[in-house]
Formats: sequence, C-alpha cells, structure tokens
Amino acid sequence: MIERNKCIANIKAGYLFPEIAKRRREYAAAHPGAKIISLGVGNTTEPILPHINAGLVEGARQLATAEGYSGYQDEGLLALREKISGVFYKNAFGPEEVFISDGAKCDIGRLQLLFGAGTPVAVQDPSYPVYVDGSVLIGAAGGWAGTGYQGITYLPCTAENNYFPDLEKLPSNSLFYFCSPNNPTGAVADRQQLEALVKAAVRKGVLIIFDAAYAEYIRDPALPKTIYEIEGAKTCAIEVNSFSKPAGFTGVRLGWTVVPKELKYAGGESVNADWARIAGTIFNGASNIAQAGGLAALDAEGLKEIRQLCDFYLGNAKLIRETLQNLGVSCVGGGNSPYIWARFPGRDSWDVFAEILDKCQVVTTPGSGFGPAGQSFVRFSAFGHRPDVEEACARLSRLNR
Repeated sequence: MIERNKCIANIKAGYLFPEIAKRRREYAAAHPGAKIISLGVGNTTEPILPHINAGLVEGARQLATAEGYSGYQDEGLLALREKISGVFYKNAFGPEEVFISDGAKCDIGRLQLLFGAGTPVAVQDPSYPVYVDGSVLIGAAGGWAGTGYQGITYLPCTAENNYFPDLEKLPSNSLFYFCSPNNPTGAVADRQQLEALVKAAVRKGVLIIFDAAYAEYIRDPALPKTIYEIEGAKTCAIEVNSFSKPAGFTGVRLGWTVVPKELKYAGGESVNADWARIAGTIFNGASNIAQAGGLAALDAEGLKEIRQLCDFYLGNAKLIRETLQNLGVSCVGGGNSPYIWARFPGRDSWDVFAEILDKCQVVTTPGSGFGPAGQSFVRFSAFGHRPDVEEACARLSRLNR
C-alpha cells in the first residue's frame, strides 16, 4: 500500500477551530441546559442585506434562461474583475490582474502551491493558522517543534513593538504572510509601517502575501486599506481579499486575488502568468451566482450595505472592548477590526479559554493557537447577534478581575 504523505504527518493534530468546537461540545454535554454564547470563531451571523441578496437571487434566476446561462468562468466574470479594480484600486489594475476565487482562504492555499516547497516562509506571530498549516502541507515547513514549526520564521508582533514585526529579521528571498487589519490581534498597520515593509521586501527580495480580508472595517481614513496604496508594492506584493466578512459571504464563498504584471521572479519570469496557469489548471472559477451577488455588492447601494454590516459588527466590538477594559483587561483591536485581542499576563491561553467558558459560558479563541506570541492572550470575535453579545458582556463580569 502507498505511504502516507509526510507533509500531512508533519502537521500538528487538530486545527484550532475544530478543537474549540470539540471543547465546546464536551462542556455542553457536561452542563446540559447551559446557554453557550460564542465570541470565538470569526463566522458572520447577520443576514445578507436586501440589495446584495437580490443580486444573488437574480444571478440564480438568470441561469434558468437561455440568454442568461453561463458556464465556466475560470478567472471570473469580466464585469466583476473590472468593478473590483475600480472600487478598491482606482482602476490601477487591468482585469487580467484580478482573479476571482471562492474565498481568500482557498486562494492562500493555491498560492502556496504556486510557490512550492522550496520557498522560505515567514509569518507575523500571531497570525491566521492557514498561513503556517498550509506551508506545512505543501512541504515548505517541517514538523512541530514545541512552540512552532521547523523552517517557519515567526516574527513576533506584540504590544512592545506596536504589533508590527522587526523587519531586519525578515529572511531574504522568502514569502511573507502579512494581514492588516490583523487576524487575530485587530491591529492595523499605518502608512509609515507599510512603507517600511515594502522597502524591506524590495531590498531583501521578499514577496508579500497581503491579506486584506478585513479592510472594509477600517474607519480611520489615515490607515491604508490596500498594500497598493504604497509606492513600489506592485513589484513585491500579491493581495488577497474576500466578500466573506464585509458582505456576509462566509457561506456564499467569493473572493479575489490581485497579481500585478510588474511582479517578477528572480529570473524575470511573470508571477501573473504562472498564477493564471495554476488557477486555470486546478480551479474552474467561483460560482456564477456568487459573482452576481458580488456585482450587486459593489454598486452604490451594495457598498452602503457593506458599510452598514461592518458598522454593526464594529458596534459589537466596541461593547466587548469596553467591557474588558472596565474589568481591567488590557486589549487591542476593535476600532478598525472585528477582533479584540485581550491579554491575561502569565497565564496559559487554553486555561483562560476554559475559565471564561466555565464561569461565563462564553467561547473565545486561545491566542496560542495563532502562534507562540499569542500565549497569554485570547481573541474575542465581534461576529454575533447583538442580544447575544450584550448578554456575553454582562456575563464577563463573573471573571472578577
């Protein structure tokens, strides 16, 4: 019989969020009748708003007509690619540089296939687990080594460095995953920081994978929403984004990736051309119904609904952050992000998770699941119905801090 894939054997057992779900089930089984409120997993909760939903409905209706039916759209509908460039990038990219996908997480996995096992990988620490786990699965990193994976460079982002990494420690000729607004910390990189990042990437031959999935939560106009606001970024960065969190498309599945034509390998070959080849080989395009919803989301009424939905979740974030601060808990995020990163000095993240679940019947996310620098933190998510968030905030007073 064939041998097991060694890359899968290297990955640490239990992806973070299924492990949280497992512990929640165990608690519920031991405490029948307990009402558990989740402020943990970043899954949206509110209904898709009417105008955007009408776009999805119309997209489905059109498929039942001869004139409206469409089949494979590998790179995505031309109209959607053009609209994304216009709305988010001031028409800085041609449609051949915008690739429609079934979500940012899926594209991150395919990008790792593009760069292969031989490319060194660096990540913010803490960071979204798929950056690291996907690198292990493709063979770009080795097995678990106590606090991290072998072969991954973890760049700590802590309160001491304003949640921005020491770029002198960024490995040359590497792939660097960078998320802003950051998941899990909620910190947002300012213009000066991103300028420093781009300069370091150009100097060191680094390719940045810039995850902008939460960009529409930014309310401070001084903070960049895209890496391409920074001069020189087209030569060193790929940007991944999604409709999931701003439009409520977590179950609809729609995102995009921008790969500029200026982006070249060390030998001068086109990264854009290779990405088009990869996408066309292993992906037949996002749902045409989802893309119709995306088009509706990007017209004037749809953009109003996106802002309305993000404002709702930011309202939840404000309640959570203020509740924690009133308890004396130090935290960051929540102002331009749906996540609040709360610090419990000297404590194990899973122990804090267990205490909050036991005393408050509230589910959070242990910070250590996002990387070594996440130890002693937990992440609170603002994705929830308002009455549940209000009740969860009232229960948090039981922590008696």
